[in-house]
Amino acid sequence: MREVVIVAISSTLGNMLIGWDSSSLAGGMSYIKKEFTLDPKMEGMIVSMTFLAGTVMTTLAGTASDMFGRRTMLIISSATFILSALVILWAPNVYVILIARLLSGLANALAVTLTPLYISEISPPDIRGLLTTATQFSCSSGMFLAYCLVFSMSLMESPSWRIMLGIIGLPALAYFLVTVFYLPESPRWLVTKGRLGDARTVLQRIRGTQDVSGELALLVEGLSPGGESTSLEEYIVAPASEVTVPMEATRDCIKLYEPNEGALSMVAAPVNAQGSGMVLSRSVSRQASISQSPNIIKDPIVNLFGSMHGDNASETPVQGSGLNLTEPTGTSDYLQLHTPLLLSRQASATDRSQAVVNKNTDIGGGWQLMYKEAGHHQYQRVYLHAEAGGGGGVGISQSQRASFISGSGLDLTMEGEAAAFPASALVSMSALGTSKDVAKAMNDINTVKPNAWTPGVRRALVVGIGLQVLQQAAGINGFLYYGPQVLEKAGIGALLANLGFSATSASLLVNVVITFCMLPCIGISMKLMDIAGRRSIMLYTVPILIVCLVVLVVRDYMHLSSVVNAAITALSVIVYESVFCMGFGVIPNIMCAEIFPTSVRGICISICCVSFWISTLILTSVFPSLLQLVGLSGVFGMFVVGCIVSWLFVYFKVPETKGMPLEVITEFFAIGASPSSDISTFAGTGN
Repeated sequence: MREVVIVAISSTLGNMLIGWDSSSLAGGMSYIKKEFTLDPKMEGMIVSMTFLAGTVMTTLAGTASDMFGRRTMLIISSATFILSALVILWAPNVYVILIARLLSGLANALAVTLTPLYISEISPPDIRGLLTTATQFSCSSGMFLAYCLVFSMSLMESPSWRIMLGIIGLPALAYFLVTVFYLPESPRWLVTKGRLGDARTVLQRIRGTQDVSGELALLVEGLSPGGESTSLEEYIVAPASEVTVPMEATRDCIKLYEPNEGALSMVAAPVNAQGSGMVLSRSVSRQASISQSPNIIKDPIVNLFGSMHGDNASETPVQGSGLNLTEPTGTSDYLQLHTPLLLSRQASATDRSQAVVNKNTDIGGGWQLMYKEAGHHQYQRVYLHAEAGGGGGVGISQSQRASFISGSGLDLTMEGEAAAFPASALVSMSALGTSKDVAKAMNDINTVKPNAWTPGVRRALVVGIGLQVLQQAAGINGFLYYGPQVLEKAGIGALLANLGFSATSASLLVNVVITFCMLPCIGISMKLMDIAGRRSIMLYTVPILIVCLVVLVVRDYMHLSSVVNAAITALSVIVYESVFCMGFGVIPNIMCAEIFPTSVRGICISICCVSFWISTLILTSVFPSLLQLVGLSGVFGMFVVGCIVSWLFVYFKVPETKGMPLEVITEFFAIGASPSSDISTFAGTGN
């Protein structure tokens, strides 16, 4: 995985430029105001021009990336950063500054929209959270470097704001060279364009293995989420040598083969074989208590996702579940793609009616991709996930085994202490069919793609847009772009007066400390993102933001000395910004890059990011006026309300997506939003 880590980190150079740009502007605004004697309206216009341009560009970024590719748009972003730097170095008046900020906004919008998308599409599920969180680490690193530079220049006799803002052109040039000569195109985007050979080459490079046929099949399946045709089923998996399955039940079982010998290894027997239609897995029913206490506020899809991340859920993939495949002749991309659906000649005619898997079926996070025949030239895809006590030869107790077997509706006999374990599966019709029909199937997929108004996508949009808007309601950009002025108004200069710093230099130095403190906090977040999960991190960090904001409100009503007041303000701001970057600062972009189907991911992320830019534009435009109208305490009080609403939204509406393949995530959203699948009805089944 070394190559994919290097590629992902390299792509975050654009996010470093975003942090650099915002901090250099925040530090340089004081000098711009002095040179051009700006009023609050023009000051707000300079700052908000970035977001105005970003809003316009974001509406086009997703569609453009779907048309021309993720890498192509990142190249354009890097070139635009260079151009904006050249313009600001020249800038003879305010109007040229506005043009430079417009160009910067275009570059920012492309980078902030597409980098998380790009990283999520190239990353394996097990470390996707860590790699995507690297965008925030890179952004905060850029902020730290920029504040160090601006602070150093503020100590000069005549600081040049043009150099402060224009020096960003040097790292922008490095970003341009990386995007042009090193970054590969997203394999998922290549699949949407039918360039399966190119997608295979990229996967082989970033995975470090030649056998990527299983993942390639997964990417194609992701173009067509199952929706109403998907059922959630429960299986008990045991070694084939230890299980006796009656003949009448064999058609419902999934047979798993050894990867090299082609010998039968494991058998997965459905727990509810006698039923038809949607059957919710036992693990889901254990966690989803909504059937016992109906809740019209909490989205049942939160419980549905949460059931896959319970304390007892195993992340160990099914062992020995491979099949030695017959390689097709010819060089057609379609035939190469369809390898996972070709049965081994070593399998018997009877076995060919059962589930089949390819040599590389582990798709991450404990999930396996396999297929079983559902009719003439038709297959069902099966996403199988090992559960409690399960996976890799870890046995379950006799009582647990008896409970599963008795609920299966099958007359199963197990010998001795079999290494059996339960598993959940999402079963739906394959997007492809058989190798003879692949070309037709690919054409059908591109003709009948999910769109932004299908139920599953709409539900995901509610989550994505809500997170982006509420991120701004928590007040972060008020701190980032007006932080130095906020600290200056709070008397931060009193803290450093004995060191001989001016008020401006003192506030900049505090921002150096703030951005430095962000880095270890983001490092912790990177470590926890794939362990604790996105949802948990937000639920635990937002209350800390509320406490910091409440302290900033209350200290105005206390009679404190200037030094104590400044110290409390500085500490609260440092903790707020550092903790914000751990959760709400990065997770909305991570989740927006995870929850949409491949074929509409670009346009849906654009919709979410437009909501972000509009919210940011409103906040940055009115912030100077709000400071004059209600003062710092009033503004912080508004942010407290925004944080409370954000926490409630996360608790009731945002599911956990850690460690799940992107295609499985979109499948869950499609199921949860399907009109015919009332989750609350099935949440109590199988108890």
